[in-house]
Amino acid sequence: MTTTLAGFALGFSLILAIGAQNAFVLRQGLLKSHVFAVCLTCALSDAILIAAGVAGFGALTQAVPGLELAMRLFGAAFLIWYGARTFQSAWRGGQAMQAGEAAGSLRKALLTCLALTWLNPHVYLDTVVLLGAVAAQYEDRLNFALGAMTASFVFFFALGYGARLLAPLFAKPRAWQVLDVVIGIVMWAIAVKLLLM
Repeated sequence: MTTTLAGFALGFSLILAIGAQNAFVLRQGLLKSHVFAVCLTCALSDAILIAAGVAGFGALTQAVPGLELAMRLFGAAFLIWYGARTFQSAWRGGQAMQAGEAAGSLRKALLTCLALTWLNPHVYLDTVVLLGAVAAQYEDRLNFALGAMTASFVFFFALGYGARLLAPLFAKPRAWQVLDVVIGIVMWAIAVKLLLM
């Protein structure tokens, strides 16, 4: 039980910081658009990456020297592009000013979610390398992994559905513009950090 709690605590702390993926989940939650599918996609993606890390996949990133650089450059390029889109949305005032308004098709939401998840090198560093390395210190690695996976499910569904509590604030068009600017800044900041690593 303590091993499961240790996995939960570490997993939760790693995904707690606002990043590109979390900002997207928050926005989808505020829009009440494909929330379940987006949260499930994020949580299942994390579960796959955690399982890979605990199973020893983290060694691959160390064994293939150019892999980390390629992941960083590709991830930075995607974040710069997506950040530019959110700045453009903030400038225009965005089409989705009402909290209940749809944010596009399910396919588009899931593709964006998958890109923000799988093209982000920090996801691999956190879930595969770091969690994998910490899990190796425990005899009961399975329960450690289950704890970390549970943390992902709890976090993403709490973020996606908890965002609705902020809906009255985001009934104002200016709040959406501010959120888009903040999301754009976060994405560009992460992109710069990736390029300077």
